[in-house]
Formats: sequence, C-alpha cells, structure tokens
Amino acid sequence: MKAYKKRALEIYNSGVLRPTDIAKIIIEEGLAKKGVRSVRNNISNWIKNISTDSSKPKKVSKPKEVDADHVTDKPFVLSAWNDEGYMMDIEQYCDHYLLPRHDIKKYKLVSHTGTPFYNIEFYSNEIVEEVDLLKSIDVLLKDIPKVTLAKKPNVLVTDRLIYTDVHVGMDASRSGLAQYSAEWNKDELFKRVRFMVDKAVKNKTSKNIVVDELGDYMDGYNGQTTRGGHALPQNMTNEQSFDNGLTAKMMVAKELSKHWDHVTFNNICEDNHAGSFGYIVNSAFKSLCEVSFDNVEVVNHQKFMNHYFIGSHCHVISHGKDSRNLKFGFKPMLDPKQIEKIDQYLKNENIYAKAEYIEFTKGDSHQYLMDCCTSDDFDYFNVMAFSPSSEWVQTNFKRGRSGFVIQSIDNNSKEKTTTPYWF
Repeated sequence: MKAYKKRALEIYNSGVLRPTDIAKIIIEEGLAKKGVRSVRNNISNWIKNISTDSSKPKKVSKPKEVDADHVTDKPFVLSAWNDEGYMMDIEQYCDHYLLPRHDIKKYKLVSHTGTPFYNIEFYSNEIVEEVDLLKSIDVLLKDIPKVTLAKKPNVLVTDRLIYTDVHVGMDASRSGLAQYSAEWNKDELFKRVRFMVDKAVKNKTSKNIVVDELGDYMDGYNGQTTRGGHALPQNMTNEQSFDNGLTAKMMVAKELSKHWDHVTFNNICEDNHAGSFGYIVNSAFKSLCEVSFDNVEVVNHQKFMNHYFIGSHCHVISHGKDSRNLKFGFKPMLDPKQIEKIDQYLKNENIYAKAEYIEFTKGDSHQYLMDCCTSDDFDYFNVMAFSPSSEWVQTNFKRGRSGFVIQSIDNNSKEKTTTPYWF
C-alpha cells in the first residue's frame, strides 16, 4: 500500500472530496514526492474503487467511511476505442477526451491490456487551477466606458519605435556569478523604458507613431519557456513579472500619448519565451489603453508572421521563433530557405501588389543587422534585444549589446532613417 493512501482516505472521509485538493494536502504534508497529477490520479482511483456495504443507506451530504486496508489499486484508463469500436489515433483521442494536444510531450499506445489506452506524458506534470485571466480583466473593466478612438491624422511621414526581447523577470546575474553579471530587475527595466521614450520624443518627426514590440516580452512562466522542459533563472515571481511588465508598457503609452496625435502598438504574442503569459500581459495592456486614452490603438498579433501598412510601405513583423514548431527559427543572416518562407507569405497575403517597399523585421537573435541586398524584394532587419544578455547567451556566445531602434519613414517613397540606440 502506498505510504500516503491511509492519510488520503482520512482526508476524504473528513469531507474534502476533490482528488486534486487532497493531492495538494498530501504533498504539502511531505507524504508524496510526485507531482500533483500523479498523486491526484492515484487518489481518484482509490476513491472510485471503495468497497461499500449495499445494506447501509447512502448519505449524500457526507462521504462514506472507508477502510484503507481494503482499497485496491486498480488502474483507471481512458479507452482508445471510439464509440464505433475503432482504435483512435492520438489526435482523435485528444479530441474525444478534450485533452490539450499541444501540451503533450510524448505518447505511446498501450494495446496489450484488456482495454487499450494511450500512455501520455505532458510537458508539465503540475495541475494548474483553471482561471480565465482574460475574462477576469474584462470583468474588472466592464463598468468603465471605453474611450472613443480619435481619427488617425493623414501625414506624409510616420515615426516608428521598435524594441524586442525585454525578458521581464529574467535573472541575468545569478547573484553576481554570471560571466558578465548584469542587473535586470524592476528598477533597471523602468530606467530603460524612460530612456527609450525620451529618445523617441527627441526624434519626433510626425503626428503619428507606430510602436512594434517583437516578442519575448516576458521571460517565462513558472520559470519555464513556452515549450516547457527548459528551466529559466528568474528574479521575479509570476505576479511580480506581470505587474512590472504591464506597468512598463503603460509608462510607454502614457508618455507617447502626450506627444503624438495617434499611437499604434503592435505586440507580437507568438514567440518562444513569453507565449500565453505575454498575451495575457498585452491583453491587459490593450484593455487599459482602451479606457485610458483616446489616441492609443493596441493590436495584439497571435500569428507567427503579421504585417501592416504605412503608406507605400509594408512592414512584416515576427519574433523569429514561435512557441511550438520552429526549433531554430529565422537566422540573423538571410538564406534561400528563409527568403522562400517570407516570399510565400508575401504572395499569400498579396503584399507585392499592395506595397512598393517591404521590410521584414524580427527579434529573437539579439543582434542588430540590416540586410537590404540579399533579397531584391524586401529588406531583412534584425533588432537587438532590449534586455541584457542572459547568462546562457553570455556563456555560449558573448556579452552582447542591448538597445532599441527609431525610424522616420517617408510614407510615399523609399526614404527612411533608421537610428539604433544602445544602453
């Protein structure tokens, strides 16, 4: 008998009915070292297989007293047979039982038992209580009327501010033991944000400004990347990262809205570090801007590649790496394979017919490189990271440099100025 079975059933008999709640208590008491999911499954099986006395009346309001020594460990499985008697593949299996297919790390069909089933390993073995954070944000703001967005002015020149890879919550110093120890905390984040906004204001050439944030805004959630299995050194909790990340974005919006008649924020929410956490922060940012400013527009992009137009220019924006498919992503140096991928996107979106000048802009590589020659059809632009390099980057590559970029774009000609700023 498992060491914690008797205690688990005692908790059940005391009135705690949910296996997940019982599992958390067991782990907190130090009776089990496995993850919540594994302990929860064992407890669920024990409760399901309790031997009851049919002669005793059933009580609805109180769970039955059980004898832990007479509970058997009978495995509970989800059959791989469908309702028509055919074997389901993993996609059908997930659809049938409402399992998150994208969260499955690996799986194996077990068919030698009486009931075939899939043995599944998820990226995370911890149970996270389901909380609809986006709905909660909307509920908090529902009684506040949204501000009507002012009409965007017609201009001949447009300002553009580009930054990427902020990695809020990242520990870049490891208590001073990193190769090139760098402080990256709330104070440093806000300091750099103020510096960036100040430079943008001093370089103002237009009534309109577009702000592109190209992904990896948050470093990770629960100290993991979007794909899991990759531990990330953190110096903030999830809650602190959320608060500081959202505050930094609101600082930018509040200041820019004072100096430009119209501000557009493009936020990339498909990346390899921030993922859903980044989207939650950006969704809160969008909701706050809608009730706070009449000249700020926020667009949260959830696809790998996205685009928008400024006059005769089309700007295709991407983080450069996604949350699940691209292991290596777009490289700093443009090659034929990458040219083909971008070309297919431009053709699919009919961009060649809509724009005279095309620029593909990405982050991820933490490098500043502008290639206007490899492709005859579009420019290829790598933007440096806003944050200092992580210890992993420091050790595997070099110390690195961080900053942001400001552009002034002539809407109807190929003329544009591009100015990098370094921290």
